[in-house]
Amino acid sequence: MSKTREDSVAIVADMRRVVTDHGVERLEKVRIGGIDQWVSIRGSDRRNPVLLMLHGGPGWVSMPTSWYFQRGWEEFFTVVQWDQRGAGKTYASHDPDAIAPTMTRERMVADAVEMVAWLREAFSQDRIFVLGQSWGSYLGLEVARQRPEWLHAYIGVGQISNAPESERRGWAWTLEQARQDGNAEAVEELMSLQPYAQGTAPVPLDDLFKQRKWLNHYGGMVHNRRGGQAEAAALWLAPEYTDADLAAVWAGNDYSMTHLLSGVLTLDMTTIRELQTPLFLFLGRHDHNVSSELAAEWFATVDAPCKELVWFEQSAHEVMNEEPGKMLLTLVAHARPMATGAEGPGASVRRCRQD
Repeated sequence: MSKTREDSVAIVADMRRVVTDHGVERLEKVRIGGIDQWVSIRGSDRRNPVLLMLHGGPGWVSMPTSWYFQRGWEEFFTVVQWDQRGAGKTYASHDPDAIAPTMTRERMVADAVEMVAWLREAFSQDRIFVLGQSWGSYLGLEVARQRPEWLHAYIGVGQISNAPESERRGWAWTLEQARQDGNAEAVEELMSLQPYAQGTAPVPLDDLFKQRKWLNHYGGMVHNRRGGQAEAAALWLAPEYTDADLAAVWAGNDYSMTHLLSGVLTLDMTTIRELQTPLFLFLGRHDHNVSSELAAEWFATVDAPCKELVWFEQSAHEVMNEEPGKMLLTLVAHARPMATGAEGPGASVRRCRQD
């Protein structure tokens, strides 16, 4: 018997239903930055430390694929997926023209700070974990700079460092792959973009998308895959999303990129040389979408109460989807101890691993 989307989603939802004695399973709107924004909050024990995941893109939501990679996290953290302003369910809930004037980096950072504040109060926890992936790593690092006393640690995945240099390295790597492959079409199209990402001027989105087309083709986004089609298809099984929400995902992704992406790719965050909160980077060895090599170079220059870099050898940019088992183990073994037995200011810092 063939299954509809409704049938399939019901199976996924029932398998991941939180039934533990102290569990939490909430899907709701929260008033952040003057508008209603959607969050999913899930965990086996609401007394566990809160972990807020800041999704990438801008506009590429992680809530609808979290059914795949997040289930194990929920035994050790109360995990919050948030569809940011202009993305996913939040995009679908508002008139895009009405919120367009607020689609700025400054407002997005302020939203993230406000979300952390709301979670601290809602769960009566002085500190939480913030995990930023790709675009979300820009927001997360800004939260870590502005409110270090609110965090057990900041965790960067697909961490943005020097965005213009990352673009140049990604273009050069992709061109090398195309030449080795004898792909005349790719070489011609990539060469037509020269000079690519020179200086600090925004990269035109049309040029960016041409570069990404071939970078994805050669596994620079998902290792040994030709793009993110598998992840995109997984949205179809998202229990949190209605059919209308799914239909709006791509529009929200395009909307957010139009308003935010070019500006983000001008940022040089390597000027940040000191943090007052523990720093973890989880980097895919093969990430050329946001250069992991460059992020590691920046990491070496940062002074923090403690810091740790973990390489994911079989991943590119989508670490949590490409190596979900290692992601879980790394979160639990490396990051979670920062919240264990904390007894006042600075207590969690003393538990940081030093390799």
